[in-house]
Amino acid sequence: MQAGLGKADQLPAEDEVLLQKLREESRAVFLQRKSRELLDNEELQNLWFLLDKHQTPPMIGEEAMINYENFLKVGEKAGAKCKQFFTAKVFAKLLHTDSYGRISIMQFFNYVMRKVWLHQTRIGLSLYDVAGQGYLRESDLENYILELIPTLPQLDGLEKSFYSFYVCTAVRKFFFFLDPLRTGKIKIQDILACSFLDDLLELRDEELSKESQETNWFSAPSALRVYGQYLNLDKDHNGMLSKEELSRYGTATMTNVFLDRVFQECLTYDGEMDYKTYLDFVLALENRKEPAALQYIFKLLDIENKGYLNVFSLNYFFRDEIFDMVKPKDPLKISLQDLINSNQGDTVTTILIDLNGFWTYENREALVANDSENSTDLDDT
Repeated sequence: MQAGLGKADQLPAEDEVLLQKLREESRAVFLQRKSRELLDNEELQNLWFLLDKHQTPPMIGEEAMINYENFLKVGEKAGAKCKQFFTAKVFAKLLHTDSYGRISIMQFFNYVMRKVWLHQTRIGLSLYDVAGQGYLRESDLENYILELIPTLPQLDGLEKSFYSFYVCTAVRKFFFFLDPLRTGKIKIQDILACSFLDDLLELRDEELSKESQETNWFSAPSALRVYGQYLNLDKDHNGMLSKEELSRYGTATMTNVFLDRVFQECLTYDGEMDYKTYLDFVLALENRKEPAALQYIFKLLDIENKGYLNVFSLNYFFRDEIFDMVKPKDPLKISLQDLINSNQGDTVTTILIDLNGFWTYENREALVANDSENSTDLDDT
């Protein structure tokens, strides 16, 4: 037992069902009490009314402003729940270049709304934190998203039979990017700090454009696209992908040596890939500028498991001109950090794993010249 930890601080054992239930109930009551301390819709409307009433002229265009004196007056009238927002620190944070020393009422209100939303979401996520340690396991986040689906109008059209695949697709993005060490749990703090929840909750907007849905991993069209691709690749309909089946992914131009590495390094079952492993593969290839994606691909390219790419590694895939693109610290090897720092990570990985990517890079000058000729021809017509 660690020093300073008494019996009361320990988690109940698995067989202590009553103690576990008691702990869960007490946490739920505590979180509900914390939820009641947050501003509700009526209180937020009242806050907006008070701010509007105490605006300090002149307006900047159509934007209402407020000075520090009136800011403090609103703080006195807004009630105890608002007290935390009406501080000199918050005012200074939102003070920019106004010559009268005022802040924008809308910016301040949005700041309050964002804080309230973060606290509400933290409480909502914490209700699924069974251990009460500030982390969510994969099953915890699955439960959270499953119960969130009915509150998102953009997902109304999803068949209930697809829910489990949708949840798997959504949860995988959180774990791929926020759990790089594959510990099986994510800090609630990290979930709140990233943009994924914003993307997910964007699906509350009934008027969300088609373009926004197509670029949002969590939208119904996106989830159906990814799952549909998986089904199309699964030619023998056994629910898994063989190396041969995966070779037809995208433009079907991935190199054999790269596919070999995928099946050597990634989790497979009797040499075949399940949907969850496929999702990691897709997330890596579709986000090649992101460090987590580069880490995934780097592991596949590092055939000797040395933590860097040397001439042998790269010659194994293609050729050593890549060193000129990356300009690593050590002229004989490329580290993951070198790849990230070069801002060429997506280009380099495309060259190494995709025949089309390599061909496009090798013929880039000819392609540019051809585009110029075509453009000139069009101008002449």
